[in-house]
Amino acid sequence: MTQAPARPRTARRRHDREIITLAVPAFGALVAEPLFVMADSAIVGHLGTAQLAGLGIASALLTTAVSIFVFLAYATTAAVARRVGAGDLASAIRQGMDGIWLALLLGAAVIAVVLPTAPLLVELFGASDTAAPYATTYLRISSLGIPAMLVVLAATGVLRGLQNTRTPLYVAIGGFVANGALNVGLVYGAGLGIAGSAWGTVIAQCAMAAVYLVVVVRGAHQHGASLRPDAAGIKASAQAGVPLLVRTLSLRAILMITTAVAARLGDADIAAHQIILSLWSLLAFALDALAIAGQAIIGRYLGAGDAQGARNVCRRMVEWGVAAGLVLGLLVVLSRPVFLPLFTADSTVRDTALPALVIVALSQPICGVVFILDGVLMGASDGPYLAWAMVFTLAVFTPVALLVPTFGGGLTALWAAMTLMMTMRLLTLWWRARSGRWVVTGATR
Repeated sequence: MTQAPARPRTARRRHDREIITLAVPAFGALVAEPLFVMADSAIVGHLGTAQLAGLGIASALLTTAVSIFVFLAYATTAAVARRVGAGDLASAIRQGMDGIWLALLLGAAVIAVVLPTAPLLVELFGASDTAAPYATTYLRISSLGIPAMLVVLAATGVLRGLQNTRTPLYVAIGGFVANGALNVGLVYGAGLGIAGSAWGTVIAQCAMAAVYLVVVVRGAHQHGASLRPDAAGIKASAQAGVPLLVRTLSLRAILMITTAVAARLGDADIAAHQIILSLWSLLAFALDALAIAGQAIIGRYLGAGDAQGARNVCRRMVEWGVAAGLVLGLLVVLSRPVFLPLFTADSTVRDTALPALVIVALSQPICGVVFILDGVLMGASDGPYLAWAMVFTLAVFTPVALLVPTFGGGLTALWAAMTLMMTMRLLTLWWRARSGRWVVTGATR
């Protein structure tokens, strides 16, 4: 029997160049997002402890609200990329506009909920009497920027689908610089305090959304795409986003359960957990950048009707995921002596974090493949399967995590449970990828 010919080296190099071209700018844009909160914290922190505490509570609420709607980027990327692959740029941009209109509607709904309930939300979050007024002020003002942030998500999805991750990087950098300058000017120059920080962020967010809209509108005019809201298109965008919303909420639930269990283990454990979680989140940004590249490339191949090309890209990207995971895991191991002292001088916290950090390092190759396959299936618009797989993973993880305080093992056992969770995700995603059922070609799924 003759052996099948190996994939041409030139094809692999082409895939590699395309992955790098999309992933590197995407990583920069992803890292820029949390810098908004860091800049606000640095500026508001000099106003006082109560103001900083209020900012922390309001930022947590706002981040949760926005992250719930991240499907606006994911679903739009896949839908636009398919139409790009099919050679229908007008339809691709039209699909993107439907996502942007949906973002505006959802943003208006969030404002309608947050403005009257801000004091209650702050109270439910456990704010102290001194921090609550500042948290309420920041939350109410910043909520006005949520429609802009959701437009940024949807428009980012449009550009990713168009195989453009550089523009989101430039917009993110510009938004970060503007946010910092406005915050300093309004907080200290105008003497507005924490309200100035909120207004500075809102203005920066609106400016980012305006830049995105200019780019998308220009593309619409160039290709003859309509900018008017289309009820059927908006409904289709919402329906495509529902499964991804379920997936995101399930993942958020896992992270909340993990933090809640860590809090029950003791002060040293929760402190060490926060350090490890911050590192885990940073590593996730690097892997998510590869996943974003996967969404855009896979969607384009399937839209072009190239099923074998999509499979080849998937295979190559899995290799990238393993390699990235190995490199990140090695970096975690090598940086332990430097990383932990940056966060705490408490030897108890460091000793608690050390073994859990080793588990995080060892799990990175698993995480690398999980992020890649997650991106591949998103690019294939396989949202319903992703939703059910994530709900199943949540159902398996929850009892295991909740039993950690009972059976012992501390934070190390808890992060072992997190590794079990990622392993469950790997198994469900790998099974789907191997089945080939995600390979559905055409401009729409």
